[in-house]
Amino acid sequence: MPSTPSPDTTGPDRSSLTLRGTTEPPHRPGRPDPRVRRARRAVAVYFFVAGVIIASWAARVPAVKAQTGLDDGRLSVGLLGLAIGALAAMQVAGRMTDRFGSAAIVLPAAVGGGLALVVPGYADSLPVLFGALFAVGAGHGMIDVPMNVHAARVERRYGRPIMASFHAAFSFGGFAGAGLGALAARAEVGATAHFWAVALTTVALSVAVRRGLLPGRDAASTTPHDARPSAAGGGGTAVPGPDRRARLAPRVLVFGVVAFGAFLAEGSALDWSSVYLHDTRGASPAVAAVGFAVFSATMAAGRLVSDRLSGRFGPVAVVRGGGMLAAAGLGVALLVPVPWLAVTGFGLMGAGLSGIVPQVFTAAAALDPLRAGRNLGMVAAAGYVGLLSGPVLIGAIAHFSGLAVALAVPALLALLVAAVAGALRGGR
Repeated sequence: MPSTPSPDTTGPDRSSLTLRGTTEPPHRPGRPDPRVRRARRAVAVYFFVAGVIIASWAARVPAVKAQTGLDDGRLSVGLLGLAIGALAAMQVAGRMTDRFGSAAIVLPAAVGGGLALVVPGYADSLPVLFGALFAVGAGHGMIDVPMNVHAARVERRYGRPIMASFHAAFSFGGFAGAGLGALAARAEVGATAHFWAVALTTVALSVAVRRGLLPGRDAASTTPHDARPSAAGGGGTAVPGPDRRARLAPRVLVFGVVAFGAFLAEGSALDWSSVYLHDTRGASPAVAAVGFAVFSATMAAGRLVSDRLSGRFGPVAVVRGGGMLAAAGLGVALLVPVPWLAVTGFGLMGAGLSGIVPQVFTAAAALDPLRAGRNLGMVAAAGYVGLLSGPVLIGAIAHFSGLAVALAVPALLALLVAAVAGALRGGR
């Protein structure tokens, strides 16, 4: 197997992400050509679509709960289907991406994910809802991996950091999906009709931008098919495919820990910030609701600027500084008994977390380009475990020690993220 250099991602210069033994052309300094700029827009649309789909479901949970007649306990069992489907699909998507290439996988994954959103609209019992949410989760997991791998490929062609801008597109998709869901609920549009409208729109968007993706195979995806002799009768160049039996590099596990910590902190803010502000800090319901809104806004804004920060200071500095800022922000929220300062603390937390996951995903894809899909799938799955298990863990600790003590856990994990940020440096 030809050796693949592991790029040094500590500094702003990412033009060294040229891969020997692959089909990815070297980066040429200067403004990217129109094809690459078009690919960037296309990938951003897929991130936006993924955000719209998952937020559209979240916005209509009350309607589906009423439709199925489930109480909170049984609904939580149904929601497990979403998590299990996403985690299982990410592993399948990683291997399929490595074998067939991200451009070949991302469109059917987006179409499947969009259509899967319709299924919960027909749920009338817990088993049906579980299966429907498994399909939604699987659709999300299937699109998550190839769109991130293709985003990393576009980033290599740009020669400068742009991964966070894709994740910002996902955040804006989430805002759009949640907003449209709120409008649909207010207009008393049924969940089924709403889901169909979102599904058809996202499918149309996904098909419309497919031609904008980079042609050919990923730098991270060469299979035995690439080793066939040329049709002209020449011997051709044998390019071996990824060895699926190859062990995970230790740094993939470290990246998984970083993603776990960042996603757990995000999930904790999602589910517990308003409760903490209202019950512990005595904020009014309106002020308590502002806490997560500020967190979300600063996270989206942070993703718009973190590419520039990474380009100037390097990904290690972005992850290390982000982890420290997130821990400090949450520390302010936990230690200062003033509601508006606590809201400010959650805003700082969102800004700190904003650039961590994009940098880690880029590093996971670049670490071993022949297995980018597998590695990124593992890291993304670790992140989703944190996102889904974090709120449960916080609730369990809060039951025995209080919510302020429980929320110290994501603050400590943010410090851990800062401590291991050096793993993003190049070299294996």
